[in-house]
Amino acid sequence: MTYPLLVIPFVLVTAIVTAWSARRPGFGRRMRASLIAAVVLLLLTAVFDNLMIALDLFTYPEQHLSGIRIGLAPIEDFSYPLCAAFGVPAVAALLPARRNS
Repeated sequence: MTYPLLVIPFVLVTAIVTAWSARRPGFGRRMRASLIAAVVLLLLTAVFDNLMIALDLFTYPEQHLSGIRIGLAPIEDFSYPLCAAFGVPAVAALLPARRNS
């Protein structure tokens, strides 16, 4: 199993849930907020993953990577914050509204 193959289900679920949430009010506003969050998370991932890899806190087996890197960090590492930035707000939008008693 390679990391790119491991990422595919997460990206697909995120895309499906995000598309499904388009029917909910505030989709455009949510997507703008998700985009801003994604940029921040991707920048933080780039900085801290590179730092942790440079400090040899962890490594990746080369045979399981795509070979594309941003600095020392494999591109696959950037999929999870991207999925979180779009997937979490989409899931929240799909949950039933809470009623105050």
